[in-house]
Amino acid sequence: MSKIVELTDVRRKFEQGDVTIEVLRGVDLEIGDGELVALLGPSGSGKSTLLQAVGLLEGGFTGSIRLDGEEVGSASVDRQTEIRRQKLGFVYQFHHLLPDFDALENVVLPQLIAGEQPDIAEARATELLGHLGLSERLQHRPSKLSGGEQQRVAVARALANRPKLVLADEPTGNLDEKTADVVLGEFMSLVRGQGSAALVATHNERLAAKMDRVVRLHEGVLA
Repeated sequence: MSKIVELTDVRRKFEQGDVTIEVLRGVDLEIGDGELVALLGPSGSGKSTLLQAVGLLEGGFTGSIRLDGEEVGSASVDRQTEIRRQKLGFVYQFHHLLPDFDALENVVLPQLIAGEQPDIAEARATELLGHLGLSERLQHRPSKLSGGEQQRVAVARALANRPKLVLADEPTGNLDEKTADVVLGEFMSLVRGQGSAALVATHNERLAAKMDRVVRLHEGVLA
């Protein structure tokens, strides 16, 4: 199995006055193509910071970050933006949908930004939302959707460009247990169906157990 993620001695620290806080203290991690990995740890353990490192969402990290065989931690800002657009998808605890656009448009837009043709983008968005049980909700804006429906749209948006890797940060954290199970199951089915890999940060042991593999982050180190 080839590797989509290879992290070597990744570190991140923050300065608060005279105090240095080491959030990541030398993380090594590999994720294979198509592998779903749960990143387990309590709040404040550094899960979100690690996802930011892999997702190239902020600087200040040291160590090696390789995505799909390419060293990207030291790549230019333009190249990192290109990699995020072409190879990465993101799902957050809060859906962050665009409130003035309906469900279909929220999934079409990232495809248009990536250069897809409008008719192909709309067909892809319709297909994904249909798989997620939202065929009757395509023209509904986020304010007219339930929490679970909004998160389903966020999942479709993350997968719209067929990313090599999906990064999910507590993707069901705002949902009740029954809805969380359904949304996570749909998420995993779609990710596996298109051959993507996923790194899913959570503090929920039960949800983590559904993944291919679980890694635990404790005080900035993977155990």
